[in-house]
Amino acid sequence: MSAACSSIKMTDKNGDLNFLGQEATQWRDIPQEPIEYAPKKETIMLVGGLTILQDRLVETALNAIGENFIALPNPDFESFQKGKAFGNRGQCNPTYFTVGNLVKYLQNLRDEKGLTTEEIVKKYAYVTAGGCGPCRFGMYITEYKKALRDAGFDGFRITSFEHDKGIFQGNDEVEQLLNLSPKFFVVLVKAIIIGDIMNILGYKMRPYEVKKGSVDEAMETCRLLVSHAFEEKTNLTKALWKCRSILEKVELDRLQPKAKVLVMGEFWAAMTEGDGNYNLHRFLEAEGAECIPQPVMNRLMLSIWEAERKLQKKEELTVETDKKVDFSNVKSRIMIKLAKIAVKTHFSLYAKAIGLHDYEIPNMEKLATLSEQYYTLDCEGGEGHLEVAHLIESVKDNLSHLTISVKPFGCMPSSAVSDGVQSLVTNRFPAANFLSIETSGEGAANFYSRVQMALFKAKQSAKEEFEALNIPENIPEKINNYLYQPHNNKAGSAAKLIASLSSH
Repeated sequence: MSAACSSIKMTDKNGDLNFLGQEATQWRDIPQEPIEYAPKKETIMLVGGLTILQDRLVETALNAIGENFIALPNPDFESFQKGKAFGNRGQCNPTYFTVGNLVKYLQNLRDEKGLTTEEIVKKYAYVTAGGCGPCRFGMYITEYKKALRDAGFDGFRITSFEHDKGIFQGNDEVEQLLNLSPKFFVVLVKAIIIGDIMNILGYKMRPYEVKKGSVDEAMETCRLLVSHAFEEKTNLTKALWKCRSILEKVELDRLQPKAKVLVMGEFWAAMTEGDGNYNLHRFLEAEGAECIPQPVMNRLMLSIWEAERKLQKKEELTVETDKKVDFSNVKSRIMIKLAKIAVKTHFSLYAKAIGLHDYEIPNMEKLATLSEQYYTLDCEGGEGHLEVAHLIESVKDNLSHLTISVKPFGCMPSSAVSDGVQSLVTNRFPAANFLSIETSGEGAANFYSRVQMALFKAKQSAKEEFEALNIPENIPEKINNYLYQPHNNKAGSAAKLIASLSSH
């Protein structure tokens, strides 16, 4: 915004026409003065936005193939405050936390590391995911540039790759900064998949650790092993296999009836591990619950499913008299099929190597079938139909004692659309223990209070489920080994273990 434009303030008096006759101004997101940026090979790319573990694995993996990436620190409340200070009003939590975290990092480079503003603007760039949607997802870059300009970093480069286009970006600006080769995406996806697997295991083990902090310590050792494999370009499967001996040394007491809580919702709010969702996962664990996190894998599989659905609908529109073969559709279908095979194969391979046996990649067709009578499958905003589908699946398959849908305050797809449908779902499925809750940056006390109320009922359910079983006098040692992951119809981990013994 120009100085003239920014000087025009909203008035409290209706009908005030003082703006008439003023020279028209227009916001432009290009720097006022031309900047000679550093060449691609010298540019340092800043990334962030996944879980803490995944951000660090992505940094290591991409640097190992010759890229120059740095993962930003986990955003905290100070990041939120900086985002509010320099961003536009009315933005959602992810915007404030993300851009505030970027501003905080750049200010640290300038004030603590001694770099000049000119050096930072020329040598650094920020990479994020973009897209088109009913919220501000498609406008994030403009918002970021505005905040960075007001923070003193006018002209700082921000680029995005479309989250649903993979290697076919078709964006010159992206190509100028990133080497979006198949190798780049393969390494990126591998790092994300391994991060998902390790996160899932961590959430399974941490609530039952005998020594507080032992699971986090073991996971950090495993991260270093995997990072070394990326750096040395050695076998990732072998590195994950070595992690087994590390994780098996963690002493667990798994016969504690804890409420199992499925955490879902808006992608960033449900996945972040910090002030952005009031440290929801760690809070639940401190309150005696076990979390089922939403892995990035779910969003990746949804994007593949949406691409396949679009292709199928396009083919259905083909004119009957048109006898030409659309080879572009054939190519797209092959690419989609290969993408699904590659993701599932790598996930299964890495999961088996580290010892995650009882987790299955979400079946998108099943989830679509569960939700289609409640939520149109053509509505692609946010997480689409997944929030509705996950709740129904959780009740039907007895996967959890509580389902929490967390989202930023006012999130259009999640709050206005999904939550409106959930009232019908919970009416049809009375057994559902469902809590929809919003974050705003402040208001932690109210947030925790509502979670505790829903968790009380979940704890009671977990206790009743466990106490209804006959506990044998002799408990085998395998019970407390994380590798023992039986399958049955019990929701709680402790109940699942006891039920598996009585079935033998």
